[in-house]
Amino acid sequence: MKHIARKRFGQHFLTDRLIIEGIVEAIAPLPGQPMVEIGPGLAALTKPLVERLGHLTVIELDRDLARQLRSHPQLTVVESDVLRVDFRQLAEQVRLAAPETASVGVHKLRVVGNLPYNISTPILFHLLDAVEVIEDQHFMLQKEVIDRMVAAPSTSDYGRLSVMLQWRYAMENVLYVPPQSFDPPPRVDSAIVRMVPHAEPAALDVKLLSELVRVAFSQRRKLLRHTLGQWLEQHAFAGEFDVKRRAEEVPVAEYLALTQQVQADAARLEKTGIL
Repeated sequence: MKHIARKRFGQHFLTDRLIIEGIVEAIAPLPGQPMVEIGPGLAALTKPLVERLGHLTVIELDRDLARQLRSHPQLTVVESDVLRVDFRQLAEQVRLAAPETASVGVHKLRVVGNLPYNISTPILFHLLDAVEVIEDQHFMLQKEVIDRMVAAPSTSDYGRLSVMLQWRYAMENVLYVPPQSFDPPPRVDSAIVRMVPHAEPAALDVKLLSELVRVAFSQRRKLLRHTLGQWLEQHAFAGEFDVKRRAEEVPVAEYLALTQQVQADAARLEKTGIL
């Protein structure tokens, strides 16, 4: 019985064999590597991955698809909403289930998947919370989202998503995927992004960075003195920062340095009893 794509799950099943081969080559899986696939669907990508890996853990919300996937002995099926999955715990479970992974030199999870486009950004931020246990990520996403993820400063695509993810990952758009590669075809272009966590990211309070960047881009057409400038005054910022720019003109490194300065100022004031 053919599985009918369900709109509520944002299902679009990959069917293009050449694209599938291109994705597998980009991922370059090796035998024994601990890997998790999000949203395996009809297993178009799952099958070639598990052939190379030997075993694969998959996360699938659709109970009918999860039942079908359980018939494959080389798959461990986690039937769940991916946003409810604790990836730190999952990494430990995968490691304990396959201790031989240490022999291939990988102690962290590799994560891949065709992410539901309607919740792709929440998934990316959910995984950001577990980035310490992740080796790399390869995701199929709406091309427009990937353009924002990898965007450079002073471009229209550069924004909060760019800053938050570039702080923690080196990213690149590795493959274009046209709508006709899916059944049913989505109404948007897709692409594959590679995300590799930085070995030594800037140490900072991620919640503070998130708030700072959200304020900065809240009115991106205005100069920062109208948004971030006022926010900095409220946080007793004692350093120097050029607010005569728009949010999109500020490089990622400056946002990171500013967050660290605000954090240091707050700690100093708290120590002196002012805050």
